[in-house]
Amino acid sequence: MSVLPRLTAAQRRARLVRRHLLAPSLRKTRVEEVAHALVGLHATDPATVFLAAAARMRTATRDAIDRALYDTAGGAPGLERIRCMRRTMFVVPRPLAPAVLAATVRDTHRHRADALTLLRENLDWDERRYTAAEAAVLAALATRGEATAAQLADDIADLRQQIILSPGKPYESRQRVSATVLAVLAAEGRIRRARPAGSWTSGQFRWALARPLPQVPAAEAKAALARHYLAAFGPATVDDLKWWTGWNLTDTRQAVAATGAQPVALDEGTGYLLPDDLDQAPDRSEPEPAAALLPGLDPTAMGWRHRDWYLDPEHTASLFDGNGNIGPTVWWNGRIVGAWAHHRDGRINHHLLTDPGQEARTAISAEIARLSAFLDGTRVTPCYRTPLERRLAT
Repeated sequence: MSVLPRLTAAQRRARLVRRHLLAPSLRKTRVEEVAHALVGLHATDPATVFLAAAARMRTATRDAIDRALYDTAGGAPGLERIRCMRRTMFVVPRPLAPAVLAATVRDTHRHRADALTLLRENLDWDERRYTAAEAAVLAALATRGEATAAQLADDIADLRQQIILSPGKPYESRQRVSATVLAVLAAEGRIRRARPAGSWTSGQFRWALARPLPQVPAAEAKAALARHYLAAFGPATVDDLKWWTGWNLTDTRQAVAATGAQPVALDEGTGYLLPDDLDQAPDRSEPEPAAALLPGLDPTAMGWRHRDWYLDPEHTASLFDGNGNIGPTVWWNGRIVGAWAHHRDGRINHHLLTDPGQEARTAISAEIARLSAFLDGTRVTPCYRTPLERRLAT
């Protein structure tokens, strides 16, 4: 019986720094390059896209990132904002978008079924009425070009109806039908988020008709997405990929097999690397000293289900909310060592959960200054608040 090549936690952290552009010499000049390195940038929180890109760019400006996301002069932007993995909004490189959408289409079908059930139970809608509401949205966007959810509700009376979420629970809430209908259309790639109605941190997006994407067979799409994931996040376990994509276990195993990935031994069990990546597995070289301030929901922090190799389990409760969303984090050499928050007085406040040493503290201070310059007075509050972030903000 052959012995699998083994990667230690330290080797994985060194690879993380290199692949995820966390050292100064590895930073990129364009947002598209950052998104490609990470497969995509989490976009549920509008600020995350800007902050995740800026952390990995040599010279980042909000205007440059905004243009990469939204400008259509001379053709389509190089990035697509789509709802995909785990029904989560991502910004992905346009060449990869067809495979990402096709690889997660089963999840969008479930999303539609859930929406129909919700509207049937709350408002006694049938499928014909739901389809008519979708058609009305598409027609309104064709006329308007772009519109917010509120503007669409002004045009379409059915969208103004309200439904109750989690009735009888302490967190019961109401929302307009527009939120449900727009979410499904976005998941299916029929509409897209355009520029926000407010600043770059605003969650009030305009909507527009989506540019058609080429069709990709589902199995081919899943293999392509698994290949990109392993190139960026490997070595990773089947459980990591299953969690990251939202696939079932069978689809995940089939996608990994289709990539030709080779098994390696990890502390968590068996991981996988792409064949052309296996030769680099024994590399023990350390990257240059690397400090980074990453935003809440950053793709690096959210890239694996098993995180003990880069996050002390004792710190999980401080850094995550009750739904598994991570807040802003401080990194040193591929490991989470603390958290940061935008204090209400305007400064970046941070707390180290462990002492990384003087060199690290100096580098972290430099990153705080770099982030402050990028923000230039704009205060950022994550859409998902975590215990430590709340304390640091006040």
